[in-house]
Amino acid sequence: MTTVVFIHGTGVREPRFGALLARAAEGLAATAPHARVVPYYWGQEYGAVLAARGASIPEPQAATSRGPDDVDETDPWALLYEDPGAELALAAAGAGTTVTAPGAEFPDERPRRLLRRLDDIAPELGRGLPLRAAELARSPLLAPAAAAVGPDELARLLARALAAAVIGAALDADAPVLCTGDVRDAAVGRIAEALGATPEGAERGLLLRTVKRPLLRAGSRAAVRRRRALTEAVHPAAGDILRYLARGADVRRGLAGLIARQEPPVVLLGHSLGGIIALDTLVLEPQPSVELLVTVGSQAPFLYETGALPSLVHPQPLPPHVPDWLNLYDRRDLLGYIGAALFPGRVTDVATDSRQPFPVAHSAYWTDPAVYRAIAARLP
Repeated sequence: MTTVVFIHGTGVREPRFGALLARAAEGLAATAPHARVVPYYWGQEYGAVLAARGASIPEPQAATSRGPDDVDETDPWALLYEDPGAELALAAAGAGTTVTAPGAEFPDERPRRLLRRLDDIAPELGRGLPLRAAELARSPLLAPAAAAVGPDELARLLARALAAAVIGAALDADAPVLCTGDVRDAAVGRIAEALGATPEGAERGLLLRTVKRPLLRAGSRAAVRRRRALTEAVHPAAGDILRYLARGADVRRGLAGLIARQEPPVVLLGHSLGGIIALDTLVLEPQPSVELLVTVGSQAPFLYETGALPSLVHPQPLPPHVPDWLNLYDRRDLLGYIGAALFPGRVTDVATDSRQPFPVAHSAYWTDPAVYRAIAARLP
């Protein structure tokens, strides 16, 4: 009888581990009845914990004098970075019917003209202000927005939209340095004046005046206030990875001890970080009873290529004592990587398709019959 040691991934604790183990055992029983599943529940003993009960987490600031329905300025800016035209659309939605005297300029003509001539007067925001300004000058929202608000407010609204567009593009490009809110607001003031605003203190934008907190629950202030709850919710997953990479010897020692107590042949079946633990254990010390390594949705190839795998650094080859390696990945699983190109002749990559988006795809392997069929076909 083949012994399959099941090694779970990050953040898994009871009762989730029991349910996961039962599902994996059921799937293997249907395709490989000669296999016996043995769990390696490393999360209980070696997983990350907040040892001091979250003493490292900053407490939120004390309540301010803002009203209960007020919104922190960072929340509307977060929306603008995602959609720089959001405030312009809000203004346009409030437009009524306007009458322009014969021969007079339409309310949007001057701002369009100024936008097309706008120089890069705020390079500290990032590159591309003139290009974003030219795009904004062609916006169909500009005319109704100009009809709904005064020239001064429109200039400031356009300045905020431009700043958000430039900063948002820098975010998308993963820029290494981004400006502070003070620098941003000063740049908005200069842009607004160039677009015809009077040189006064910046007023609160439409989003800040009209959008209430329920719509902005995902904003940065809400996240800061919920930081302790968020940290406690996500720390097992993130903490498990960091703790393993920093102090993984005990986890590997525990797995080696479990392997030594099993009757051969032994197969190591590791999901996500479990696959990394299995590979490192096999690389660092020969395990003669292990005849097959199976990784599912694992980052081991990626860590190897980037130089972060504890046991092996690219371009070092897999040691001869490492057994055959079957690597299953779902193309929609952004945490699943391939290894055949890195270890020619030593790794067999098999693509699966759960038809689920990420991150669901990272856990959906265990309900995919194709996964169990692929494993069963390779079991000794």
